[in-house]
Amino acid sequence: MLAVEDGVAAVRLARRAIEGAVGLHPDPHPTEAAPSDRLSPVFDEPRGVFVTLKRYPDDALRGCIGYPLPVLPLRKALVGAAVSAAVEDFRFHPVRATELLRLTVEVSVLTVPVPLRFTTPEEAVRAVTVGRDGLIVEGFGSSGLLLPQVAPEQGWSAEELLDGTCEKAGLPPRAWRDPHVKLRRFEAEVFHEVTPGGDVVRADPAAATAGGARARRT
Repeated sequence: MLAVEDGVAAVRLARRAIEGAVGLHPDPHPTEAAPSDRLSPVFDEPRGVFVTLKRYPDDALRGCIGYPLPVLPLRKALVGAAVSAAVEDFRFHPVRATELLRLTVEVSVLTVPVPLRFTTPEEAVRAVTVGRDGLIVEGFGSSGLLLPQVAPEQGWSAEELLDGTCEKAGLPPRAWRDPHVKLRRFEAEVFHEVTPGGDVVRADPAAATAGGARARRT
């Protein structure tokens, strides 16, 4: 489990990387920690991570990209995900420097995905816990991922999360029932800015309610 201080440092590093990529004063070395926020050893460990950008105050999605698997040290994966979320998410125009004061940064540090094993659809639904689990679906040449916070934000059930992950992959909603489709689940520690560049808090995805749902699939 990450310390709160590490979560705060992760969000700050992500914002600095974005500012370096699109800001008025580019930073050629965003992975170098400033003395005031020296990074702990956890940032040298390989971790999967996603960076999500949202417009403030309506929380509309502005970009989300990451590494599902621990293929890079956290500090490098975090910077890569942050820059890609800002300028490479094909669903949006690249973030402009003038937008930075109207965007909040959210960082999700992932556990290693594990196979979701089941023999019946009912077993699959019981194996998924909304608010705890994110899902990865792979099949028929396509793949898709949804972070743990998406289902509670949308007010989805476990079955709707399974369907939604398939749709994210461009597959029919019930494709997860096909034995040729592979499913993996993972958990995430989520930290986000309360206001653009402001205080950083640890989020509890399970605490989200349908009433606070946003039109967002990450």
